[in-house]
Amino acid sequence: MELHYLGSVLFSLLMCMTLVRSEAGVSKSSCRFPAIFNFGDSNSDTGGLSAAFGQAPSPNGETYFHTPSGRFSDGRLVIDFIAESLGLPYLSAFLDSLGSNFSHGANFATAGSTIRPQNTTISQSGYSPISLDVQFVQFSDFQRRSQKIRKQGGLFGTFLPKEEDFSRALYTFDIGQNDLTAGYKLNLSTEQVKAYVPDVLSQFTNVMKGVYGQGGRSFWVHNTGPVGCLPYILDRYLITAAQVDKHGCANPFNDVAQYFNRRLKEAVAQLRKELPLAAITYVDVYSVKYTLISQAKKYGKFLADPPNSDSSRFEDPLVACCGHGGKYNYNRYIKCGSKKKVNGREIIIAKSCGNPTVKINWDGVHFTEAANKWIFDSIANGSFSDPPNPLKMSC
Repeated sequence: MELHYLGSVLFSLLMCMTLVRSEAGVSKSSCRFPAIFNFGDSNSDTGGLSAAFGQAPSPNGETYFHTPSGRFSDGRLVIDFIAESLGLPYLSAFLDSLGSNFSHGANFATAGSTIRPQNTTISQSGYSPISLDVQFVQFSDFQRRSQKIRKQGGLFGTFLPKEEDFSRALYTFDIGQNDLTAGYKLNLSTEQVKAYVPDVLSQFTNVMKGVYGQGGRSFWVHNTGPVGCLPYILDRYLITAAQVDKHGCANPFNDVAQYFNRRLKEAVAQLRKELPLAAITYVDVYSVKYTLISQAKKYGKFLADPPNSDSSRFEDPLVACCGHGGKYNYNRYIKCGSKKKVNGREIIIAKSCGNPTVKINWDGVHFTEAANKWIFDSIANGSFSDPPNPLKMSC
């Protein structure tokens, strides 16, 4: 009797081990994401702010779209390359009612968005009123109403995702940078900015829990980049020589970004415990961007190119391509695309540098398409991810 019982136990254990191996095998195969739902700021805005407050002017979009496309760049963003790699069309902005197709997902990001709502208007501070909590409300409304419209049938239903796509979709987050700079705009000290980071991340995790509660299971979370290397920071704030690192970046701002990222990584680890059915990938975009900026001449536009290849290397990583004057070709009062009347005729006075493909920074705040492609190529294989899963295996 005991031998029979022991045999049954061993058989059960072997079956469990087989199932575990089978489950592990699933994660090793490519995911099939039918849709992407993106939350974020200008780093991933494909037209939200432009739809609400007016189109990002020319020469934005000049490299790839050959016309303004709602993106604050000369071409594609990292989120565009994510969509391409998954075989999906580019994401339409949720706020854009013209020519949008949401059958493969939607983009709730707007330039200037923060995680915490700001107590200012966009004209006062430049920050978008579409903070992360608002983006979540928009997502919830989209999910509910899209299925009602699909059930009605007809043409409009074809431009909306299927009900099952919400649980199978990839949910991408790229937000937080503006929460940090908002504090400095209010003349807060570095320690004061760090002090409110836990509250910012509490609001961030609440939104992720909300998405999970509505069926989201696969999350791809970017940390924030080295803001101390952006021309608009270097131009706007009084930074002493002692505060600048050997690559020309402002240490205090980068320190705050790294502090935010450490706490974000801890928050993600806690979310994994609280959301057992979720696959949450934390992506260290900071390291990728800092490497690109600090070693621009070593790395070319394409990862496959040999190091120091003259034909492909980046130039002047701290100088904006599209801007107006100064050490960093950046003027916060004369931004990329700004116009002026000369002899009764409007002319662009903050022009493109003419060859954005060798530049990292586009307009003092955002990256060029060439830099965005380099960043995407660096993170897509999972080298900078925790856990180290490639994008296509992050479900």
